[in-house]
Amino acid sequence: MAEEHFDVLTKSGEKTGVSKPRSEIHRDGDYHRAVHVWIFVESTQELLLQLRSDDKDSWPGQWDISSAGHISAGDPSLLSAQRELEEELGIKLPTDAFEKIFVFLQECVTNNGKFINNEFNDVYLVTVLHPIPLDAFTLQKEEVSAVKYIPYEEYRNLLAKEDPAYVPYEANGDYGKLFEIIRQRCQVNVEARSLSLQKQLQRYSPVTLEANLAELSEADQKALGLIVKAAKVIDDIFYEQVWYSNPALRDWLKEHANASELDKLKWDYFLINKSPWSSLDENEPFLTTADSAVKLLPEATKLIAGWKGIEYRAAFPLTKPPGANFYPPDMDKMEFNLWLSSLTEEQKHAATGFFSIIKRRSEANLDASQSNHLANIAKKLTDSNSDLYSAPYSEIYRPFLTKASELLHKAGDLATSQSLKKLLHSKAEAFLSNDYYDSDIAWMDLDSKLDITIGPYETYEDEIFGYKASFEAFIGIRDDKATADLKLFGDNLKLLEDNLPLDSVYKSKDVSAAPIRVIQLIYNSGDVKGPQTVAYNLPNDEKIVEDRGTSMVMLKNVQEAKFEHILKPIAEVIISKEQRGFVDFDSFFTHTICHECCHGIGPHTITLPDGQTSTVRKELQELHSAMEEAKADIVGLWALKFLITKGLLPKSMVESMYVSFLAGCFRSIRFGLTEAHGKGQALQFNWLYEKGAFVFHEDSTFSVDFTKVEDAVESLSHEILTIQGRGDKKAATLLLNNYCTITGPLKTSLEKLESVKVPVDISPTFPLADALMN
Repeated sequence: MAEEHFDVLTKSGEKTGVSKPRSEIHRDGDYHRAVHVWIFVESTQELLLQLRSDDKDSWPGQWDISSAGHISAGDPSLLSAQRELEEELGIKLPTDAFEKIFVFLQECVTNNGKFINNEFNDVYLVTVLHPIPLDAFTLQKEEVSAVKYIPYEEYRNLLAKEDPAYVPYEANGDYGKLFEIIRQRCQVNVEARSLSLQKQLQRYSPVTLEANLAELSEADQKALGLIVKAAKVIDDIFYEQVWYSNPALRDWLKEHANASELDKLKWDYFLINKSPWSSLDENEPFLTTADSAVKLLPEATKLIAGWKGIEYRAAFPLTKPPGANFYPPDMDKMEFNLWLSSLTEEQKHAATGFFSIIKRRSEANLDASQSNHLANIAKKLTDSNSDLYSAPYSEIYRPFLTKASELLHKAGDLATSQSLKKLLHSKAEAFLSNDYYDSDIAWMDLDSKLDITIGPYETYEDEIFGYKASFEAFIGIRDDKATADLKLFGDNLKLLEDNLPLDSVYKSKDVSAAPIRVIQLIYNSGDVKGPQTVAYNLPNDEKIVEDRGTSMVMLKNVQEAKFEHILKPIAEVIISKEQRGFVDFDSFFTHTICHECCHGIGPHTITLPDGQTSTVRKELQELHSAMEEAKADIVGLWALKFLITKGLLPKSMVESMYVSFLAGCFRSIRFGLTEAHGKGQALQFNWLYEKGAFVFHEDSTFSVDFTKVEDAVESLSHEILTIQGRGDKKAATLLLNNYCTITGPLKTSLEKLESVKVPVDISPTFPLADALMN
């Protein structure tokens, strides 16, 4: 039998691209990777230990982790954890039973210097409700002699005393994280936790968003009800896109919401974030796997009379996965890029495109939780030797999209507007074909009182590459007067492009006028978690942007709510008394318009130094969203001043637009520096503060220095646009690292806002949509 090979890693845990036999790895002290799997029993607060076989070459005859093993060369971590548990203990668990809690670097030498172990261990926790009967285990005798349960505190004490019967771990060192995580879950202070959730909820100001449906015909109102139902389906897809066990968590929290005050608070805050991670707290978890759904597996082990099987908690990691559910959770960039390099150009386009998910063939082979539908996809789409493969949304979400497609077709049959009919039918077809080009063109051409945006668009959830689009829906009633008033901005995009503070070589040659629609929002769903969207500029597909440009939708009632509930109170606290009166809704609204307009100008499709054509999104990858939001914001401010200079906007706006922008900085930064808008806003604020355009006063208020702000805005606009035009990820990284920080004056102001309990954002309810659903 050939000796097992392991991937050789750097001292920081990255793959080197080299693999070596197991014996040579431990002889030479090469860094490599392994998995540790701990089974924790919730009801008895015990850990399962295994007794290592006397024949093992390390720690023979000692009690150790529930299950552990090396990760073979080329194998994924999670698959290895599943396989080790099944091979050593005879337990077959699905991926959602495994919670990766931390990575532990073990560096030690045993066997008189003959066995050097430099090992990065991915530590997983499996939480079961009740002990698995000892008779249910099938032990791999050459690896495991016996198993037993032990209270976790007793085990920790034995390790601390260095009891020779147990494999040593630093229970009070790095490995102590395991015991601390368990302790926190076992010793819950209900009152303190309830208070914490109440404070988090209070950061959102409840608002009701409605609109007048009187101008809609009876047929259009019936169509609207069907569209709202389709949008509900979009919500279901987004929950799954965030994390694979997220839908089970949602259903469990909803089912138990009335069990106690704490359970109600959990459910309320989950509805705002649509995940267990808090958007306003740098995605810190406000729930743990201990709060999650309980699942029963009757056949995970050999059958025992009178025992119904393993009940486990559907797990999710403490740290929000940067790739959401778009990529395997244990995939790193190197693995993806190596796989990508083996593909044809057409396959590369699909793999890096907006509308596909990257999965593993091995998932379908090993995971009992995979549906037959997904298993069939794996068989149909995998024709290479790689474990990774790309699957289109139309296949992955087929059950959801079929339902949504049927609802949109029915709505399209009822709609009285021809452009709305075309949009609904083409979007319904796109859901099943995975080709969104025609439907996005139809969306841009929409001219209807009933305004609909539905489908996969924004890529904020994909923090690995920024490739994958999340599903979302916005349903509103068009405000015809406000729409007519804004034609000026869309009509002057070419003028703005030609005059951008950017070298001509990077400017786009063909910029189309951008239609702007203003709506009163009556429902949204999908990727609208945490802070609410006030406007959007779509589509993001560079091919459509190149062919037709973009369109903008302004959510006026959302912006009015944010101005009244958020921006005005911020100005009262943060803006100097002399300039406070400059903060007004018109300036806030107008800058938001320019922000969205400026998504449509500047570099998109670019030429790299080697002559190859690419896009800003593909070159900047995970940095693209933050850089693009910063660009749209600061260039939007530049554009306002330019239009004023050209006599297209009144000069009286100058002071109010700069001071309203300053107040708005604090609104967005409070979203957190892990969120694209917050990160982009921190970059702008700190740049303008450094240039003296923003002034901090002794009373902890800010003002604008009108003599410096114009040059500071132009210099940052030039910096960001040039980085985008060059596709310079290194420069983008440097810029964000230098300026995306909470500096002293900024921290003082944010703490001041928190102390007086100014809301951070709004939490809308949609009574009209609810009524239409009944």
